[in-house]
Amino acid sequence: MITVLARIFLKPGEKTEAQVRKVYGVLCGWVGIFLNLLLFAGKLLAGLASGSIAVVADAVNNLSDAGSSVVTLLGFHLAEQKPDHDHPFGHGRAEYLSGLVVAILILLMGFELARSSVGKILRPVPAEGGWQVTATLCAAIAVKIYMAFYNRRVGKRIGSTALEAAALDSLGDCAATAAVLIASLAERYTDLVLDGWGGLLVALFILWSGFQAAKTTMDPLLGTPPSAEFVEEIRSLVLSHPPILGVHDIIVHDYGPGRRMISLHAEVPAEGELLELHSRIDHVERELRERLGCEAVIHMDPVCTGDGVTQETRRKVEALVRCIDGGITIHDFRVVPREGHSHLVFDAAVPFDFRLSDQEVEEKIKSAVQVLDGGFQAKVRVERSYT
Repeated sequence: MITVLARIFLKPGEKTEAQVRKVYGVLCGWVGIFLNLLLFAGKLLAGLASGSIAVVADAVNNLSDAGSSVVTLLGFHLAEQKPDHDHPFGHGRAEYLSGLVVAILILLMGFELARSSVGKILRPVPAEGGWQVTATLCAAIAVKIYMAFYNRRVGKRIGSTALEAAALDSLGDCAATAAVLIASLAERYTDLVLDGWGGLLVALFILWSGFQAAKTTMDPLLGTPPSAEFVEEIRSLVLSHPPILGVHDIIVHDYGPGRRMISLHAEVPAEGELLELHSRIDHVERELRERLGCEAVIHMDPVCTGDGVTQETRRKVEALVRCIDGGITIHDFRVVPREGHSHLVFDAAVPFDFRLSDQEVEEKIKSAVQVLDGGFQAKVRVERSYT
């Protein structure tokens, strides 16, 4: 249904990524509001008629979901605002903030439901379940499964953490409503009073989905590394231009869906003509913007390609570094002659979760370099990889 509606509301010529994201986001928000309000009304009537706290709490949970959809809509609206003087990188992170608000609402509802359910467990009162309650809960489960399906599908299609958080919430609601349904049927056909226990189980499901939703939206706000696939796209595109010999120090800044900035170092021949190399780098930056939708800043690192001694020495140092650990790479390598010896100046990049400290890595590399013929001394700067 969402896909059909999107085709209707997408105006002729609106095919850009930003336009498609906005249409899908708004449609999912409004459909979510309508369905959650419908579920709230049905469950509330059934809960009040039966005296079931679990059903009433489940109804209020759907009301909070409707509020969450409103927040999601607001997030999409803010995210689409154009950059301005105070926010030159746009407002894309507003969508992450809206997802975080959704997660907080889920957690608050979970805590409140847990509190009410514990009270019902301590002071049990049998609920009067009937076919109306059973039919309402079964219909609610079917609707929530549909909502989880379309939120997850659209969220992955447009890269929206807010919609993926809504999908997790819908799955939690399915499990919660199923628990209420089971408790209602058990009370009807046995002497057990399980309404409070059903409500507590609902609360645990809601709290878990809220925690997962919070993690999903907090990660991009705090800053996460780009995917390996995206880094490989960048590397392959840059290296496809012949003057560039190597790429390192890739950093991706995420300012929201579709708003990323890239900075990287590109190794170029030191013997090349400066203006020609600069023109080539400008071309690569334009291609990154056009093909990947990212603003890019590329720093040129000159490397000696005609000096056989430097190249051979670099290969030896790379082999020594790999003996320390295969995850360490080196770049910006150069030989600086000094009286009686030469300095080998380079950077060593190690993963963030590397087992050794930066100082330990530096000392091991310096010790390893001393075995080379030529009286070399290493001047190494250890850095952590951002990808």
